[in-house]
Amino acid sequence: MAASPALRVVGPDDGPPAREFARGLLARCSFPVDVAESDVLACAVSGGADSLALLVLATEAGCKPTAYHVDHGLRPGSASEVEIVERAAFALGAEVVSLRVDLAPGPNLEARARAARFAVLPGGVATGHTADDQAETVLINLLRGSSTAGLAGMAAGVRHPILGLRRSETRAVCREAGLEWFEDPSNSEVGPLRNRVRQRLLPDLNELSGRDLVPILCRQADLLGDDEALLDELSLVIDPTVARQLAGAPLPLARRAIRRWLRQAGKTDHPPSAAAVDRVLRVAAGRVLACEVGGGISVRRRAGILVIERTGPRPVQ
Repeated sequence: MAASPALRVVGPDDGPPAREFARGLLARCSFPVDVAESDVLACAVSGGADSLALLVLATEAGCKPTAYHVDHGLRPGSASEVEIVERAAFALGAEVVSLRVDLAPGPNLEARARAARFAVLPGGVATGHTADDQAETVLINLLRGSSTAGLAGMAAGVRHPILGLRRSETRAVCREAGLEWFEDPSNSEVGPLRNRVRQRLLPDLNELSGRDLVPILCRQADLLGDDEALLDELSLVIDPTVARQLAGAPLPLARRAIRRWLRQAGKTDHPPSAAAVDRVLRVAAGRVLACEVGGGISVRRRAGILVIERTGPRPVQ
């Protein structure tokens, strides 16, 4: 694996004044309310401006944040990044938990690194994703042919408490707090899809439309997220194992019931393909007796009931 560029540390312009700017942003954040003194908010903190701003804002919101830093060991000097996190945490009175994961060279490195990171982080950990990340996620999911769930992007809430802020604002938060941060050198690489969306597609779309599309994409994600939640709730009344119910249900709800059922059967967060869902609908309608849906499982109709059969080994997660 080729060595990655060394990280670039960015320092504050001035000393640490009172954090009035950060406090003014809290109305657009979604930190927990009525936090007890004993409650700890786990925050994923890489040492970048977004995650350090998360730490600052969590403190200003009255939370008791603990910074969880994960070293993937993917670039020279990566171990020193935790020092940036430790200095920031010390200045804010927060605890730090440093974790290490080892990744072998190979394809899908970015996805594998993300999976390894969240495997060691606490469940429900808060992340520093911003509105800019949300807009990029929506575009990426659109390019991948995602359904409404993907186009809804990330849901605002305790998991993503600063999703309503812009990257420029997280850097301003860090400057105001007198914190240094590092710029991940991999963000400037041309290869990863997210980088290409960030560096090329979104700027081109902004120029074409003559406006900043990030707020618009985020607004669309919010609207689609509301629709997604409602349709998911309506689909709960459908038993996807009863062929007659499935075949007689409105198509959008039937598809959701099937996706939920197959995800549970495959024990995965990844939804089945649209083609697989349509094949199950054909089984429910009696057009075919059985179908493959991927992941080593098939669906068969028996006396009006749909059953899942395992046809191969469970895929490695």
